[in-house]
Amino acid sequence: MQNGRTVALHTLGCKLNYSETSAIERMLLNDGFVKKDFTDEADVYVINTCSVTENADKECRQLVRRVQRQSPEAMVVIIGCYAQLKPREIAEIPGVDLVLGASEKFNITAHLKELTHGDSAKICSCEIEDLEGFHSSFSLNDRTRTFLKVQDGCDYNCSFCTIPMARGKSRSNSTDNVLSEIKKIKEAGVKEIVLTGINLGDFGKNGSGIKTGESFYSLLKEIENLDGVDRYRISSIEPNLLTTEIIELVATSNKIMPHFHIPLQSGSNKILGLMRRRYKRELYAAKVEIIKNLIPHCCIGVDVITGFPGETESDFKETIDFLADLDVSYFHVFTYSERANTFALNIEPVVPVNIRHERTKILRSLSYKKMQQFSCVHSGQTRKVLFEGKNKNGSMDGYTDNYIKITTPYKEEWTNEIVDWKI
Repeated sequence: MQNGRTVALHTLGCKLNYSETSAIERMLLNDGFVKKDFTDEADVYVINTCSVTENADKECRQLVRRVQRQSPEAMVVIIGCYAQLKPREIAEIPGVDLVLGASEKFNITAHLKELTHGDSAKICSCEIEDLEGFHSSFSLNDRTRTFLKVQDGCDYNCSFCTIPMARGKSRSNSTDNVLSEIKKIKEAGVKEIVLTGINLGDFGKNGSGIKTGESFYSLLKEIENLDGVDRYRISSIEPNLLTTEIIELVATSNKIMPHFHIPLQSGSNKILGLMRRRYKRELYAAKVEIIKNLIPHCCIGVDVITGFPGETESDFKETIDFLADLDVSYFHVFTYSERANTFALNIEPVVPVNIRHERTKILRSLSYKKMQQFSCVHSGQTRKVLFEGKNKNGSMDGYTDNYIKITTPYKEEWTNEIVDWKI
């Protein structure tokens, strides 16, 4: 037991990371640690890293420097994707005491018992090919919404992506275990569960490429029959894995929210090919059409990458025109960032960084207009809003079932409550 020792945790990156940080925090607290805010002095700081972009790497280094200034005698532990991909690079950062790769981050309590501050940084990792097993995780820092990890890893090899190198092969929790986790989450009073994974639609693999007989659709059907939790969201699902039967289930469901987030990455088939994506724009457009025919009020989010190697002005215009005509609601726009050991480094010509950022601004502006249009279409309708508990200078936020953000004067009695709201 680590009675009295204090620990502060910080998360960079995706919803999956948030779920894992929360699970690791509960492990540490069960072992006797006392939780502190990351801005407070603590004995141990744990940084759960991302490595999707170069900026995520920089953020990690900045956080370590901040901890050094704040608590120079504290121990610093780095976990997450960056830790798996570049453990030696992290170990050389002044102030880092322990680097835990993908296989060891859930053994953090055992490592901390053996760790002494001031020694050279210790690295505990494995080859990603040797990574096995699935570690269940869910976040419980917010009673309103929980991120529940049901799948991890990826068998795809998109030319820009380091995630398979950081998280290993596609593998999933079992349906029975997921349902058991949901029951625990229900007991905490959570109203909305966001189902998360690296490649969520690939649910049903055991890590060796062998299918278990379960699928994401069969999981959703089981969840549909559960009582207790009011709302579920699907965090992100590849267009080629978003089946018509999943869309039809969401269309008739009272629990699974009418909201899909579907990565596109480019509206140019040429660029999609260079990215090694597993679909063309025509399939993407067909999926959106099916969704809107069955669920006209459905919110659809899109991931897009700007400035990918080989992307000409003509290719980028294809993306703009495609998205402008597509009945989607908002974009998450990522500026392409070179990542070590990815095939994209071999593709030419390289798009200058300033042009990448210009294209990002253009798409973010279009995204804003899309969301405004989507919200306006629903003006006057009454929809169910789940309000969050945070008091933001006298106001509070909530989201409709179809993900329209509502801001209203703060009322404590609306915290974690679903309210009928006229938009």
